[in-house]
Amino acid sequence: MYLIVGLGNPGRKYDGTRHNVGYAVIDSLAKYLGVELDKLKFKGIFTKTNYKNEKIILLKPETYMNASGDSVQPFIDYFGIDIKNVIVIVDDIDIKFGTVRIRKNGSAGTHNGLKSIVQRTGKTDFPRIKVAVNQKPSYMDLADFILSKFSTSEQKVISKEIEIARDAILEIIEKDIDSSMNKYNPIIVE
Repeated sequence: MYLIVGLGNPGRKYDGTRHNVGYAVIDSLAKYLGVELDKLKFKGIFTKTNYKNEKIILLKPETYMNASGDSVQPFIDYFGIDIKNVIVIVDDIDIKFGTVRIRKNGSAGTHNGLKSIVQRTGKTDFPRIKVAVNQKPSYMDLADFILSKFSTSEQKVISKEIEIARDAILEIIEKDIDSSMNKYNPIIVE
């Protein structure tokens, strides 16, 4: 069983913001799989489905970003999910815009959602899909930037990145993470 977690902040005012790109990838996966996130449990909205004979849960924690682990950890415990089958989708301001980075594991870095999950699970060995949301201009505050919406010119790029992230997750489930990394890490959307 896989738990696929898209990080974001709940509420309409955060829809379409850089920090909610994890939610956007979950929405893209749900649409592709023909399902809707229509259940509430453990401070999250989710659905269960199957893909290529694998059971999967799509989850959008309804906590704020810095408390994401408060939703993720109970799902792991309740469904008995191996941490290596927990795929977390996050926004990233440090990687080149137009790219998606698949990682087997690693530190939380500066991402508060990842920090919360690492703190609650006590583990760092879960896959993560990092979606580039562009780099913060020097004149902007970080919080203002990540809570801003994409410009018209950025929309084309982020839409493609969301598709790549979705396909990378499906590749992990269908084959493995190494295959997904080899196939999708080199792609640069212009």
